[in-house]
Amino acid sequence: MLFLYLFLTCAPLLAHALASLPPRTSPPPNALVVRVNTTDSSEFGSLIDAVAALPTDESSQIVFVFPGIYQGQVNIQRSGPVTVQGYTTNPSSVSENTVTLVDSIPASAVGGSNDLSGTLRIHTDNVSLYNLDIRNDFGVGSQAIALSNYGDQVGVYACGLFGYQDTLLSNQGRQVYLGGWIEGAVDFIFGRLGQAYFESNTIAVKGPGSITASGREADNAQIYIFNENQVVLAPDANMTKPVVAFLGRPWGDFARVIFKSTYVTATLNPGIWSIWDPGDNRTDNVFMADWNTTGPGVPADATRLDWVTILDATEAAAFNISTAVGDDFANWVDMEFLL
Repeated sequence: MLFLYLFLTCAPLLAHALASLPPRTSPPPNALVVRVNTTDSSEFGSLIDAVAALPTDESSQIVFVFPGIYQGQVNIQRSGPVTVQGYTTNPSSVSENTVTLVDSIPASAVGGSNDLSGTLRIHTDNVSLYNLDIRNDFGVGSQAIALSNYGDQVGVYACGLFGYQDTLLSNQGRQVYLGGWIEGAVDFIFGRLGQAYFESNTIAVKGPGSITASGREADNAQIYIFNENQVVLAPDANMTKPVVAFLGRPWGDFARVIFKSTYVTATLNPGIWSIWDPGDNRTDNVFMADWNTTGPGVPADATRLDWVTILDATEAAAFNISTAVGDDFANWVDMEFLL
């Protein structure tokens, strides 16, 4: 069903589709292997156990996960590089993922900590994730993070991130999110210090709210850049009231978010961008900007307020992957996932 929905909603971007990659259906040499209900003593029955078994050194390690649903929180925090690969016959397609990590812990149950509610938590550098669906199924009523990312040089490739409020915490470090599905309703891509680049993703709106909430609190390197993504209505959106979205609102008074060439089929508010709250605008020092925002979800009467920047083509070109994560990105980003 998700594949059909993706096909119907992603048609305008098919010309930019990623090249097909060879199937990934068997573990690489020396990989730790995870399989549901395994009876093989050399394998692990959960990703939690496999991550706990990784050596505490600087070596590069790969974890290969066979199809299945894996319950519980995973925390990656070893010092050496880690790659987690999900089994798939088509690594370039998030709709064909077969591995799901799931929990349903709200921040309200862990002392209000966003990070501690995360289904998958990254607390180290040089991590690559491929073809994993990561869910926090708590739903409405509290922040509840699917992926909590505190790592530098982290690549998230063809992964599905599912939640409602605060799905993705991109909180610090340089990160890329390429060719994936990111779903939520309220502030569902957010963080304080993260430098993140998003390309060729489907951003699925599940309820009314803002897609991004940049928590940038000072004139620092934090930035979110979105290029060639699309915004759609999630297939299981909460329709008890009209689902109208904003591209973002400022959690911090120095919020910095740029959307480029975004195709929108979900309904955007005519303001496109939002203040934080009435009486608490937080717009004094923001840079919230878009260029070439098109599609049937963009209201004909769209009127951005005076604190929003509308870029021209030349200005937009200056905001690219290097702007977000640095000129050395080719040293750690999987280039096969870039358009």
